Amino acid sequence: MTLGSVATEGGFTSTIVTVLILYMIVLLVLGVVGFLRSRATEEDFYLAGRGQGLLVTVMTIMATFFSSAAILGIPGNVYKDGVAFTLFALNLPVAGVCIYVLGSKIRRMGQKRGFVTQGDMIADYYGDSAPLRATVALAGFFYVILYIVMQIKAGGYLAQVMFPETEPLNFLGYELETFELGATALSLVTMIYVLIGGMRSVAWTDVLQGFLLLGGLILASVATIAALGGMSGFFDTIAKLPSEALSLPGPRGNWNASALLTICIFTSIASIIQPGQWMRLYAARNDRTLKQSSLVFSIVLPSCFLFGIMLVALAGRALYPPEVTAEIQQAHEAVGSFDQIVVVMLKEQLPQMLGSAGVVLLAIILVAILAASMSTADSNLHALSAVLTRDVYDRFIRPGAGEVERAWVGRISIVATTFFALWLVHAMHRNPDYEPLNMIADIMFAAIASACQLLPATIDMLFIRKGTRAGLISGLVAGLLVVFLFTPFPTAILDGLGLQALADGISGSTGLLKNYFDIGFCGLVVNCVIFAVVSVYTKPATPSHIKAFARDLVE
Repeated sequence: MTLGSVATEGGFTSTIVTVLILYMIVLLVLGVVGFLRSRATEEDFYLAGRGQGLLVTVMTIMATFFSSAAILGIPGNVYKDGVAFTLFALNLPVAGVCIYVLGSKIRRMGQKRGFVTQGDMIADYYGDSAPLRATVALAGFFYVILYIVMQIKAGGYLAQVMFPETEPLNFLGYELETFELGATALSLVTMIYVLIGGMRSVAWTDVLQGFLLLGGLILASVATIAALGGMSGFFDTIAKLPSEALSLPGPRGNWNASALLTICIFTSIASIIQPGQWMRLYAARNDRTLKQSSLVFSIVLPSCFLFGIMLVALAGRALYPPEVTAEIQQAHEAVGSFDQIVVVMLKEQLPQMLGSAGVVLLAIILVAILAASMSTADSNLHALSAVLTRDVYDRFIRPGAGEVERAWVGRISIVATTFFALWLVHAMHRNPDYEPLNMIADIMFAAIASACQLLPATIDMLFIRKGTRAGLISGLVAGLLVVFLFTPFPTAILDGLGLQALADGISGSTGLLKNYFDIGFCGLVVNCVIFAVVSVYTKPATPSHIKAFARDLVE
């Protein structure tokens, strides 16, 4: 059964429209309620008054962590690389440990000293300066922009599935396809409710989106297993996969033990110390809330992730084997692209198995995938607003600006960021030859690698306290530069300048390293070495300052 027949015979289009409208109405209502409950202060807009309890804290952390990459990008890699990439699920309990170990210290310092962003805390310990604020803000900016682009792109993909027969819309001389309409709609709705209610609205909508997401994962797993004849049929299907898809390093040879180990460790840590999650640590009511959240996170999310999504993608590889040649590997023609495997599995299996009820469940799951995109996009929009307002505008442009002015600047930055990210998505869609990162998972790894470069500063100020401001800036810049070299951008720039030999050299070196290590880890190694060496030869903070900071971490 094709998606077209689902739409015709099962009333899919009207069902998805109804479910989607109800979902959007609830989101906007939560935004308005968040606005009515909020106070006109910067702390309330960005941190909801630092009073979030267990349910809101754990759901907003999970919803922010579990983006469109979790239901589209990561399963796409499992479909592409088989069992090897299912081990990526190990990064989730590692992330839970990070929340437990780092969260209470970060929350405590934020509460005592009024921190709102990462830059506030790092600048407080190492000594505030324009270069420090700029480099920390730059790391956050790269992460957030890439993650927002990833979510908007996912919204476009989902629109193509939800409304396959939609005619292009002519707007101001431009013909907008279904992908572009979906990406635009997701961007605008997310932007509106973030603007209205700030962190309170974002957190409340994350609770709704989190429950939809977890429910969607469970439904996806149950539907796939049932369609294949139960657990025995499911494993019989998986057993038919070729041997290279059932072992390390996978069909392409990309996932050896060192690559998986560094990815599982460093992507998980980076995902917790990125701007949006860092602010969620500040917003928790107390240390106990964060520690309980870490336990729930470590149990619930890995279970749903592994059994609800990765096994679905693995079954998809068995039913729709990729087309492999000596040069390339392409998704099966019925799948279209690797990122679509979970959606294809669901749209084929649910209506066949449950009839009209399956169509309703399919609509709910697609909205759950949309929720995953929105829950990460809203968190990152909100976090970038704080970074641009407090770490850039308040430090470089208008240091004397009042709280009301900064709040308006934050809202303007949300609008500007949304339209900038949307423009990037539209440009990449219309010019595929210039799209630097094709798969959603590729965008995710590049974003996380940027956030990972803040790890040395985090570990140093929380536990070691031997680094200096000059060491931090030097190491962070070097780490970000290394991460940049692993993206397609340097090659494209050097090719444009006629430096083909240099471009080939960089591409060859980074390609070799990527076979063995996570790209964030590669940047981190350079970062740590330079941080340590420069810190030895530069002036640290005064002993009294370090002692006071350490005291506040434990009291």
